[in-house]
Amino acid sequence: MNPALQKTISVLVLIFLGFLLKYKIRGKEQIKGIKTLILSIALPATIFIALLKIEFEASLFYLPIFALFVNGLLFFLAKYSLPWFKIDPKGKRGRTITLLFPSLAPGLSCFPFIMEYGSEDALAMAALADVGNKVFVLVILYLVAMHWYFKLNTTTEEENKSSSRLKQLLLSLVKEPVNLAIILALVLLYGGWSLESLPVFLQEPVSRMSLLMTPMVLLFIGMAVKIDLRQFRTIGVLLLYRSALAFLISGLFLLFVPMELSLAMTLVLVAFPQSAVSFWPFAHMSVISEGEKGGEKTFDIDLALNFLALSLPFSTILILSISVFPSVFMSGGNLVLIAAGLFMVLIVPRLISLLNKKFRSKQELRPGRASRAVEAGAST
Repeated sequence: MNPALQKTISVLVLIFLGFLLKYKIRGKEQIKGIKTLILSIALPATIFIALLKIEFEASLFYLPIFALFVNGLLFFLAKYSLPWFKIDPKGKRGRTITLLFPSLAPGLSCFPFIMEYGSEDALAMAALADVGNKVFVLVILYLVAMHWYFKLNTTTEEENKSSSRLKQLLLSLVKEPVNLAIILALVLLYGGWSLESLPVFLQEPVSRMSLLMTPMVLLFIGMAVKIDLRQFRTIGVLLLYRSALAFLISGLFLLFVPMELSLAMTLVLVAFPQSAVSFWPFAHMSVISEGEKGGEKTFDIDLALNFLALSLPFSTILILSISVFPSVFMSGGNLVLIAAGLFMVLIVPRLISLLNKKFRSKQELRPGRASRAVEAGAST
């Protein structure tokens, strides 16, 4: 069996095992303990190692910029297109989707296929692009989440002042283990340190803690996910919309970029934006939800977990298709057509529903039908 396909199946098996474990671990405190281990140990260690392994090259600086552009555009479009999907962008469901929608998790869904079907150069380029994505999901989305939290929980004029709110945001940012790991890694990078520069007695424990990340996250998703078929339909439509937007962005970039791109670069530009939704925005939501005592909830945690659970297989199927059929997906024109086709799949059923509703209302208002209804009422 193909190694990349084996990787995908192993990921889905871990989620399924977590789903089975939910009947063994039923207490909320036990699941909360696993989440705490992820947020306080495994995730900070993973980020710390990833940052210390980065080697920037000036010629490839536009890759993280491209990833940041994709993140920002998806965030903007998610916020203003939710009403089309009958979701209030100012409600907790809208805030949850807006935070998850632009995030990318290439490590689980994209890197295995780039590694298998691409080359070492392609993988290095994808890792550089992920730097921009990490800045967005770890810092920008965290600040956005905290801003929404404080906006819902401010009660006095002093708390509403921008300077006071900024101070609260910065304090919350610094207190989190994930953000402390980022700050420490950046300080070491600035000082010329890398992962290999650290003493072995520091490398070993951090590396071992990082190894916990992937299996713990996947098992946690399986244990915590709650199946709701109505939510799954909504999430499926949103994932299709997200994929169409990503194909359109990649297609337009390939059509209008002024320079000749290598096959490795093209693979990254097409596959990377199709990555699954990241776990990190969910981590931000979890931190906030744990501190909420009562009142209106900032986020819908159950919806976030279901979004994560569906996003991974959806993205891996797409990226596998891109990798297996490069002649179809490596053309900017083809990508624009694919995006247009996906948009049609989303729009046509809605238009048919609107037309049917309009037709029924006209039928009900026809004079003949109205007079017959009056005569029937008079005769009775």
